[in-house]
Amino acid sequence: MHIMEGFLPTPWWQVWFAVSIPVILYGIYKMNKLVNEKREILPLLAVAGAFVFVLSSLKLPSMVTGSCSHPTGTGVAAIIFGPAISAVLGTIVLLYQALFLAHGGLTTLGANVFSMGIVGPVVAYLVYKAGMKANINFFVVVFLATALGDWATYVTTSVELALAFPAGDVLTFAGFMSSLGKFAGIFALTQVPLAIVEGAVSALLFKYVVNVKSDILVEMKVIEDKVVKKLRGTSA
Repeated sequence: MHIMEGFLPTPWWQVWFAVSIPVILYGIYKMNKLVNEKREILPLLAVAGAFVFVLSSLKLPSMVTGSCSHPTGTGVAAIIFGPAISAVLGTIVLLYQALFLAHGGLTTLGANVFSMGIVGPVVAYLVYKAGMKANINFFVVVFLATALGDWATYVTTSVELALAFPAGDVLTFAGFMSSLGKFAGIFALTQVPLAIVEGAVSALLFKYVVNVKSDILVEMKVIEDKVVKKLRGTSA
């Protein structure tokens, strides 16, 4: 997903910065407010950031020039902290990877943040909230939210690339759709199975947290206490 340094032409890399910066600033505000109110969540915040870093660093070569495939991890952060704070965690991870791992780039940071740090988490958060409201099994909801959030990230990256490199080199609707189909189709070869794996890993992670530290999820209003008791009763 990380679009490499210098790959996006003007004005597209500037456009994605302009779109992403307001969300990041709002996320910083939300994070500062949360930390000031609940200092005890700092370790969980650090773990969520580490989870995003580890999963998004497991890159696989992609046939899409200038990008790669990998899990994202931002769906888990979105479920716990919401999409705004996830955008900040994603930005920190992407900046570190661009500076020290040659993974992504500085000029493409806005585009990478928009896809992995904003759109993916928003989709994961909305799917999670809808699934819980519909009383679907918690672990199934986590799986669906994180997997669909991952796919949304790669669809967004495909859109970014198709806008910058439409078929025929002139941005028309037909040229955009042609390039979008090609980019998305190539990404799907690796990202469909990777998203399924990410969903399963995320569900297992939450299963562990529910069993050993469910109080933090209840306190963060991620899950209701009655749901925790039901899950523990089912697994007992």
